[in-house]
Amino acid sequence: MTNRKENTTNNINRNFLSDCNLTYAVQLMGGRWKLPILIRLSNGKKRFGELKRIIPNITERMLTLQLRELERDGLVIRTVHHEVPPRVEYELTPVSSALIPICLQLDEWGAKHKDVHLGISSTLIP
Repeated sequence: MTNRKENTTNNINRNFLSDCNLTYAVQLMGGRWKLPILIRLSNGKKRFGELKRIIPNITERMLTLQLRELERDGLVIRTVHHEVPPRVEYELTPVSSALIPICLQLDEWGAKHKDVHLGISSTLIP
């Protein structure tokens, strides 16, 4: 078993970042597919198959993993309906619902920044 030095730069940075609220929030939503999943769920409850259809290119495995992480972190509620055939629905929690306006603002910022960064004038885009 390896002991970690308490005063290493890496450990000091880890401790500093763990106290940062912004870093916490970004890590919670981090991952290639979490934001698209949250945005799709902002329109209401969805079943796994619906999410798979409306999020292009996500694999079933990755969708499963991301939904589990979102559920574990309190951002998604998974409801199992005991009926035949079994039905499972996913929906946002109140905590993640509060994130949606922030995500939409980030989307707007990203669209503007991407245009500037890539040298594309938004007035040229039809």
